[in-house]
This record gives sequence, structure tokens and C-alpha cells, in this order.
Amino acid sequence: MQTDALIQAGLNLIGQALSIYDSDLKLAACNARFAEMFDLPQKLTRPGADFEETIRHLVERGEYGEIDDVETFIGTRVEQASAFQPHYMERTRANGHTISVEGAPLPQGGWVTVYTDITEVKTQEQLLRTRSELLSEEVLARSEELAATNRKLAATVSALEEAQRELTEMEARTRLTTEMMPAHIAHVDSTGRYTFSNRRLSNVMPGRPSKIVGLHISEALGRDAYARVLPHLQMALAGDPSTFEFTDGYSSRRIRVAFTPDESENGVYILSMDVTEETQARAALQQTRRREMAAQLTSGLAHDFSNLLTIILGMQSKLARMELPSDADPLITATLQAARRGGDLLNRIADITAHRAWRPEPLDVANFLSDLHTLASPSLPDSINLVMETGITRRALLDSGQLQDSLLNLILNARDACGNHGTIQLTATEVRDTWIDFTVDDTGQGFSGDALKHALDPFFTTKGDGGSGLGLSMVYDMAKLAGGQLQIANTDTGARVTLRLPLRHAARHQGNELVLLVEDSPDLRTTIRDMLTSLGHSVIEATSVDEALALAHGVPDIAFVLSDISLEGPSLGTELVSALPRKPVYLMTSLPVSDPRHQEAAAKTATLPKPFNKSDLAAFLGHEAAST
Repeated sequence: MQTDALIQAGLNLIGQALSIYDSDLKLAACNARFAEMFDLPQKLTRPGADFEETIRHLVERGEYGEIDDVETFIGTRVEQASAFQPHYMERTRANGHTISVEGAPLPQGGWVTVYTDITEVKTQEQLLRTRSELLSEEVLARSEELAATNRKLAATVSALEEAQRELTEMEARTRLTTEMMPAHIAHVDSTGRYTFSNRRLSNVMPGRPSKIVGLHISEALGRDAYARVLPHLQMALAGDPSTFEFTDGYSSRRIRVAFTPDESENGVYILSMDVTEETQARAALQQTRRREMAAQLTSGLAHDFSNLLTIILGMQSKLARMELPSDADPLITATLQAARRGGDLLNRIADITAHRAWRPEPLDVANFLSDLHTLASPSLPDSINLVMETGITRRALLDSGQLQDSLLNLILNARDACGNHGTIQLTATEVRDTWIDFTVDDTGQGFSGDALKHALDPFFTTKGDGGSGLGLSMVYDMAKLAGGQLQIANTDTGARVTLRLPLRHAARHQGNELVLLVEDSPDLRTTIRDMLTSLGHSVIEATSVDEALALAHGVPDIAFVLSDISLEGPSLGTELVSALPRKPVYLMTSLPVSDPRHQEAAAKTATLPKPFNKSDLAAFLGHEAAST
């Protein structure tokens, strides 16, 4: 790059030798004088050259004179470099020249060293010392003045060193603070290269490197993610701040990014956060609001329509008892069937618009699919083969009732698409520890172009009078209610429907673990403690968030935390989830599912409704077996 060439040219104009090594003891940069002074081969002056290899080369050329134990000498130099400290020293080389060596650490790690040939200065000092008796009183006075000035300079240097020490400590505290934040904080220059990073990129976007200083943003993020952020980065480099969200295809995480222009250096400050769980909860809340609006809009119409159907059914029943021509009987029967079908349609509309909540509970996916196979098989002809597969071994938090209804709906749709014979395959897989996919493949005709566009719309059907058009719409509604997605597509062999739901692993704990129980009610605390101890756990107790945090930080052997949502003091138990990111925190509550505090808790972690008994608690914690 042109900028790199200009910087290198500038370094080469410096009369002193200069080298810069990074924190991994690799050469970052040097000038031509460095290579000339130590007569280094070209491979040791290229970026990435190893410090140890350079020291070995100098030792072998006799730079340090006769060395008795070469390996020990080299090892000591490398060890000193790894724990680098600022220093100044003077040494005489094997060729008789004297050089000064001054080194200073860099904020990003590594160090810069300046080498100066002071042979001539040393020669002049020696001459002055040998002829000191010939110096005049005026020269001596001048020397004393210079000595006094040097002492003042030394005092100034000490003050500057103290200021540098304070700045270094402040930088260390700032870096520690940024690295503790659950977000990626970084800075890129005008060319898009990182000049600072708190090493949290791999936490926010799994699969990316942690050490990215010096890398271009496209190298750190990858091609697809870089293409998503590039327009916003260009806006920020032009001086316009930007905040946006995108889905990272590699990790399936939802990422929120804020670009803030750095006008002083024509660069950009970057703040990136993983908002996957927030997005899932937001989607569920939006779907709940849509359902409430739909319920308000349809409830009145459904009531009137139901009354009309009741009247029609009553009148047709009277007509059926009257003496009418024989050709009237089919008409009456058809009218009754249509009216009853209208009633069934009203019930299904009520299922969509009625208030339902996503109530996840610990679920063994393999056992669930086995039960679903038993339930669905009688509805399929012998010529259609139903296959279910999963490699999931850990329990997941899912609403088994709504999930069963949805997957049955998809299986029956696939049955209708297969016709007289075929195969239906249901596969459950985990997607990068973020989603769980239930994919239904069939060997039918696949979706038509019109169906691919409108299959999720209410009342859209390709079955004519034989379908209501509410099957896929109900599954879509359930997916959104859980904060997930429903995707439809065609494959080479038929149709594919993928139900993607948020993945929350359920607890799996055995006895002999230390539990922190947080409950402000003494009676309830005693009851729950007895349940835990009867399951083999040891228990310590707290009544508030502050007390729980003090115990959690002071007792490292705590295996997990079981806390009520409502506690003593102003803080809720939900705050423990984010305050203890490296320790499992489970919540329990007697709040109704409609309460926002209950919904927030369920979005963050596994939540156990009260009241519960020992068996419920054992199942919640993943014990293999429990007695009531």
C-alpha cells in the first residue's frame, strides 16, 4: 500500500537504527539502518521475522563476543523480551563500536527499540577526561552549568516517566474494563485496519479471531459479514454515524453494530453486540400484539357469524323434518355440512386469535420425536414411510404441546402432498448453539410458485374445498410466538418446511453439587431447601440480589443458582443472569405467564413456575429420576 511505502521511506531516513516487535516477539517493522548496523540478512528484516532467530544469528556472528552457553544466553534474552520493561543501556560491540540501546513498550503490546552509534561521543568524552587538567576555569564553570542543566533535565525525565506510568496504569484499567463488557469494542483507521480491539469479537461473532489488531475488517469478519457492514462503514468514514442490525450467516447470530466517526484520525469507533435473544423476545412480543389485535378485530365478527350459522343450522333442521320433494334432501344435507364446516372454521380462527403463550419446559427431543412418530403413524397410509432422526442428546426448553401440534400439522400436509406413496422425513438439528431446526421433507410434488409466495397467508390453500388454509398459518404463528421462523422451499425430491426455534438448553444437574438458593420467603426457602437436599445437593441461602452476588463471588464452588424473580430490595432475580454470566442461573416464580417480568425471565433463562413439587424440581434440574 502507498501509505506503508511512505512510512517505510520515512523510517529509512532516520539516522539511528530502529526496530518494532509485537507481543508475540515477531518483527513488525524496522528501518534500513537496523539491517546495516547489525549486518542482518533480508529474511530477518521482513515483518514476521522471529526475535529468537535474530538473537541466534547475532550470537553466531560474534556480536556479543565469546559466549560460553549459547542456548542459555539466547533463552535469557527471549525471556527478558517477553516480560519487556522500558530501559536504556550502553554496550561495546565486538567490532569495538559503542552503541546506546533505548527501548519503550507500546500500548498495543510489543516494544520499539532505538540503537545509536555513540562511538565518536565516547571518544570525545575520553579526550576531555584526559585533558581535564588543561581546561580553563571558564570551561569548568560551563561544565558545572551544563551539569546543573542535566540534573534539571533528569528531574523532568523522572516526572515524565511517572506520568507515563500513570498513563500506562490508566490504559490497563481501561482495557480491563472494555474486555469485561459483553460487547466488542474496537477502532479502525481510515483504511479499515484495526488499531484497537478488546478481544471480544469471537464472543459476539463465534468463529472469528480474537487478536485482530492490524487486520483489515474484511479479514476479521469474513466476506459475507463485511459486505453487510461495508455501506455503513463508508458512511461513518464520511462522518455520518450509523447504528444497524444484521444476521451473521456464519454463526446465525443477530448482531447490532454502532459506527461512530473518529474525526481526529479519520477512523471509526465500533461497538458490536449479540442481540439474538433480544430479537427472539421482540419477535415473540410483536406476534403476541398482532394476535391481540386480530382477536379484537375478529371477535365481534365471529360472534355474529356464529349466530348466523346457528340460525342456518336450525332452519335446515326444520326443513329436513318437512315433507319436501326428494331432490331437496341433498340440498339440505349439503347446507348442513357447509354450516358445520363454517363452525369448524370459526373454532380454528379462535385458536389463532386466542391468547396463548409460549411455555417452554425441559424436553428430551429424541423421546419427543419417538412419541410423535407413534402419534402420527396411524394417520398415514402403509404406503407412506415416516422417518424421524435427531442427534440431539441434551434437553431443550420447548413448549411440547404447541410443538407437537405444529409438527403434526406439517406431517399431515406432507402426507397430502405425497399422495398414494412416498416418504416423509422429520429431522431435528442444533444450529450453532443458537437455534433448533425441525425440518420436514417429503417426496411429493413440491410447492408451486404461487404457494411459495402465499403458503403462510391465512386461508390460502391448494386443496380446494378440502382445505381451510390455516394449517401452515398456525405453525407460522407458533414459530413467531416463540421468537423463531418458518421457512418453506422445494428440494430435488419434493417440498421442505423448516421450523426454526430458539435453542435454550435445559439444566442437567446431579446430586452432590453446591446450590445458591435465593428466596425472600422463609417458609418457601425452607421447603425448597428440603427438596434440594433430598436430591443430594448442598445449599447456601440468600434473600436479595446483593446478598446473592456477594456469596457467588465469595464461594467459587457454587454449581448453579436457583432464584425467585421477586426478592428483597429493589433488584429482581432476573438481574442475576447477566451479573453472573459464567454460572448457570435458573429462575422460579408465581407470577402469571402474561406478566412482563415472567416473560423477561423466560427470555433469559430456564424458568420454573410455582407451585412445584420435588418431582417437578428434579425434572427441571435434569435429574435422571426423582421420587415425589
